[in-house]
Amino acid sequence: MSATLAAPLTGPMVWNGEDLAHSTDWIRAVTPAEIDELDAAVRAVQRRGLDWRTLTRNDFAIPRLGRSLAEVSAELEDGRGLVLLRRLPVERYREDELRILYWGLGQHLGTPRYQNAQGELIGDVRDENRLYGTVHEVDPARPGEPRTSRNKARSAGPLRFHTDRTDVVILLCVRPAARGGLSKVVSAPAVHNEILARRPDLHALLCAPYYHSREGEAGGRQRYYAMPIFGMRAGRFTSQYSRTFVENAQGLPGVPPLTAAQNAALDLWAEVCEELCYSMELQAGDLQLLNNHVVYHARTTYEDDARPGHDRFLMRLWLSMPNSRASSS
Repeated sequence: MSATLAAPLTGPMVWNGEDLAHSTDWIRAVTPAEIDELDAAVRAVQRRGLDWRTLTRNDFAIPRLGRSLAEVSAELEDGRGLVLLRRLPVERYREDELRILYWGLGQHLGTPRYQNAQGELIGDVRDENRLYGTVHEVDPARPGEPRTSRNKARSAGPLRFHTDRTDVVILLCVRPAARGGLSKVVSAPAVHNEILARRPDLHALLCAPYYHSREGEAGGRQRYYAMPIFGMRAGRFTSQYSRTFVENAQGLPGVPPLTAAQNAALDLWAEVCEELCYSMELQAGDLQLLNNHVVYHARTTYEDDARPGHDRFLMRLWLSMPNSRASSS
């Protein structure tokens, strides 16, 4: 184990739910001048007839907001790892226009990454089971054999605390749920510290490798990889973890079964996440940005408004950040 991980972590990345509840410095309102700038950038793209997938940073000129986004990027990497931008005027744009706006913003923060083996760049987060019935996808390891989708982000059920497989995830709330759907966030370093204080034996296990499935990834023959829950990368703390991927790796050839102690460590991790987290209700126009290396996120169950065009709808981008840690599996 790294000597750094054997001691409590310090700095702005260590916080709890009460800290967020009593502060507003992590929330930034988009100014009227910045909104005008966004609107002009969207209209300029439309006049040129550009597809949003082809847009570069230079195609989407937002100098004022661009300076604010540079500060956001620094806060994500060197601060709390969490920023909420409020409030983008999503109601004034059609869906195709929102994709231009959203992609353009992402280009000013980092490099968008594919979110699955199908090459998705902007993820639509909504209850696809309600809209389309049971969703099926193809298992890359068994071509031609469809399976029921395990993408719980696209159902109305709860999501356990996890990280996404990228530096930063940003979520744009286009429409909130009729009821529920709270976003829960928690500081990974704070969880690390609490487990270290309570159960150093289980903390040591979380600093050792757990096997994760590569489900949903494109390319490569190896179906799993080993990585600790708590680690260091380029001298910085990092935690990339989803219990679903750990569970899905069990039974794969070459993956040893989890021990009772390893499962106990994961159970304690989940308990501490719930104890320290902050819950927020994302409103239309809110843009939530999370550094996956230092923030875990989850979501409560929700219910949709059944009227067409009134369901909960978020857009998701995965970004590699120029100021982040060096990449690895």
